[in-house]
Amino acid sequence: MTNTSTAVVDSAQPAPANRALLTISVMLATIMQALDTTIANVALPHMQGSMSATQDQISWVLTSYIVAAAIFLPLTGFLSARFGRKRLFIWSVIGFTITSMLCGAAQNLPQIVLFRVLQGVFGAALVPLSQSVLLDSYPREKHGSAMAMWGMGVMLGPILGPTLGGWLTEYYSWRWVFYINLPFGILALLGIMSSVKETAIEHERRFDLLGFAFLALGIGALQMMLDRGETLNWFHSPEIIAECILLVLGFYWFIAHIFTYRQPFIEPAIFKDRNFSIGIIFMFIVGIILLATMALLPPFLQNLMGYPVLDVGLVMAPRGMGVMVAMMIVGKLSGKIDPRHQILFGLLLTAFSLWEMTLFTTTITSWDIIRTSVVQGFGLGFIFVPLSTVAFSTLAARYRNEGTALFSLTRNIGSSIGISVVMAELQQNIQKNHAAFADYITPYNQALMKVGETGHWNINTSQGLLAINNEVQRQAATLAYLQDFQLMMWVTLAALPLLLLLRRPSKNSDVETNAVLD
Repeated sequence: MTNTSTAVVDSAQPAPANRALLTISVMLATIMQALDTTIANVALPHMQGSMSATQDQISWVLTSYIVAAAIFLPLTGFLSARFGRKRLFIWSVIGFTITSMLCGAAQNLPQIVLFRVLQGVFGAALVPLSQSVLLDSYPREKHGSAMAMWGMGVMLGPILGPTLGGWLTEYYSWRWVFYINLPFGILALLGIMSSVKETAIEHERRFDLLGFAFLALGIGALQMMLDRGETLNWFHSPEIIAECILLVLGFYWFIAHIFTYRQPFIEPAIFKDRNFSIGIIFMFIVGIILLATMALLPPFLQNLMGYPVLDVGLVMAPRGMGVMVAMMIVGKLSGKIDPRHQILFGLLLTAFSLWEMTLFTTTITSWDIIRTSVVQGFGLGFIFVPLSTVAFSTLAARYRNEGTALFSLTRNIGSSIGISVVMAELQQNIQKNHAAFADYITPYNQALMKVGETGHWNINTSQGLLAINNEVQRQAATLAYLQDFQLMMWVTLAALPLLLLLRRPSKNSDVETNAVLD
């Protein structure tokens, strides 16, 4: 790494051997950060008992990380331009690894919440930096293959997180869900230091503090509202109302600021690229589908079908295999098939898998769950990679760092909104379904009376009424899960018209390349 202020332009791509090391290194950084989005979830009950915290208090272990990462993610573009992308990458990996160790060693709730905030701050830049490094390190005709490898880390991390987290917590301790980052961090650091080239440093670039403050206010308030809304009964809570007001004001001030300030935090010109703008809308939808399904399946399997935690992880893990196989295929098809056709195939396959999930019952086999999960993972793989390729195919390279940060931010916000919406819908639909089913529990229901004569569903006894109510609640919850799967199916199908707005990247388009320091 050099401190020279004058950049020497070197447009040559890394040598093949060096490119392989570079790819592995940035993939390790991506997987490390992506794992932490879900790996700690299954360990929360163990943390709660270890730290004598209430459920509301221990939820800050997740909230603090999500909010900090969301706020600092848009800073990636400025920091990489002002201090150098390689330097930012190195310090992000170091900081993320150290704070992971501190989280594992935390002795009380305030400590782990503080260290999770710092972990979110350092981890925010890892995914967008890895994407921009791969895009700049591979020739344009191999961007599809590069995005396939990058996508594996981004998609497999959240999918495998609960499985790995459950296994580590069950056989070792909840602290190992954080300690597991140490080998990833060391290997990623060594690889990045030896293979990634430094970018030109823009010493004259000034930080738009006001623009960042407005955006941080909007994003922070949005994430807080989404994370705590269900717990606090949404707009019946003064806290949620205040956060909603702050997010509206923050985003309004930010939009007004970037269109009136001379050197705004994010240049509005980046959104003139149609493929990029449509791409981030698509990525928002992918974020909804990716994590919302993962938020619904574990409680469905545990609460309604009686699966142990470890079995839930094992049943859901094959979804990652579907993603991985799809991305390998897409990487081979890069440049041979119109990426819009690949996205269309992925959307239809994902919608089909969600339709199959609307037919679930509490008597389905593990194979039914595995099969639909693999199909869904396969569909998501066919969406994610070509979408990432198309979105950046026509975007000028000077916007690449900001673009990858916005790409990741949009996916994260989509995931947060998706989880909040499906969980809120789940609770409301359970109540509505329970009320609808309860209308049939009357002395005039001949079928019920006949069953009650020979079984424990006797409507004339308190024990019988309790048993009937438990079954009504179980069926109401089952239907509510299916209604959520149906909602996500319609969201997936609603994205189809956006394909008409995407342009197929030209094979001969000349996209500006970033300067690198030799």
